[in-house]
Amino acid sequence: MELTPWSTDRLELGEGARWVGDRLVLVDLLAGRLLQTTGDAPAALRELLKLDVPLGAVAPVTGRPGDRLAAAGTHVELLDASGRRTPIADLPGDGPGPARVNDAVADPHGRFWATTMTYAATPGSGTLFRIEPGAAPVPAVTGLTIANGPAFDAAGTTMYLADTPRGWVDRFTVDPRTGALSGREPFLRLVPGQGVPDGMTVDADAHLWVALWGGSAVRRYRPDGILDREIRLPATQPASVCLGGPGLRRLFITTARYGLVPAGPLDGALFAVDVEVPGAPAAPVGAGFLTTVAPR
Repeated sequence: MELTPWSTDRLELGEGARWVGDRLVLVDLLAGRLLQTTGDAPAALRELLKLDVPLGAVAPVTGRPGDRLAAAGTHVELLDASGRRTPIADLPGDGPGPARVNDAVADPHGRFWATTMTYAATPGSGTLFRIEPGAAPVPAVTGLTIANGPAFDAAGTTMYLADTPRGWVDRFTVDPRTGALSGREPFLRLVPGQGVPDGMTVDADAHLWVALWGGSAVRRYRPDGILDREIRLPATQPASVCLGGPGLRRLFITTARYGLVPAGPLDGALFAVDVEVPGAPAAPVGAGFLTTVAPR
């Protein structure tokens, strides 16, 4: 399949693409919209719910189809199938001015990881938090600006994290028992004109797919950091990537119209293209999150 626009929708800030069950789930981040579509053929996006705060990304919950853990506003919340919101944890800011969530994902061990930033993208004010049931969020990486990802390998022992304005992707070793990070090392350093790294995913061959915001491209990198493949897009701001669909070999790419004056006809579109190596469905968070909350 050639690169194909997957719907007629155009999103302000399409982000957080995740393959859950047999559907693609994504968000229009600043609009607080949670969206869904099929992976079989292009179709209109279905709005599942709309929050009154930015919605960074969601993760499914073990044993609870339709329930999702969400990074929303400055919090982590449980969103049940009816749309009811239940608080899990506050994510404190670390800079001047208002803050919000940006990205989030569950790792293969059931933990939830969420990033925060200021609306003004103040340098050094962004944080990656690790969240586990019944415990306060742990600031796992600080001093970031706009953190995207993280993305984990299948074993959950390697994590990639982007600091978008700097053009950096770093790689960490993850303790599978505790979630502690160590061995931080540079993985990718992009030069001006290539775009900057945004959303990411790791495929079954441990290669990293990276959306290049401002670069009109998505790239696949080998584990040694060597560029393996580039897919060009007719949209300026690719924002997240996800492998799903038939055989988990369909690469979905969200893009954004945010800040583009004028925006092009395909800016903000969702795209899909078939690739050779599959990915994995979105990892769920552990059911333990359900035992530590009280209804809002």
